[in-house]
Amino acid sequence: MANSDLIKVAGGAKCLASPEHETDREFVLEQIRKSMRLHGTRRVILMVHSDCGAYGGLAGGFGGDAQAEAAHHQRELARAAANLLQAIPGIEAQGYFVDFEGVWDAEVASSQPLEAPGGTMPGR
Repeated sequence: MANSDLIKVAGGAKCLASPEHETDREFVLEQIRKSMRLHGTRRVILMVHSDCGAYGGLAGGFGGDAQAEAAHHQRELARAAANLLQAIPGIEAQGYFVDFEGVWDAEVASSQPLEAPGGTMPGR
């Protein structure tokens, strides 16, 4: 990623998947469009992480169930990618879930369950 333009927001991909306010989604989409115009951006990397406060945290949002949290975040990443592609056709979207054991490809294009490179996510 020699030529990248970081757009970071609290909650990560949540702002595209299930924003608290529709204006949150529109703001991020406009930032992506601006990055495309100014920097030729062609790929968006969507991320969410374990124990994210925007989702209530692991304990509060998922009752401490890491497997339920991972499944939820995979669905959120797929929803975020779908919303992104609907708003900006032709952009490439990738989604990743980050926890304390690694970075997991959410395979947002195919909406497959979260899998680690070479295996399923721990606890599955």
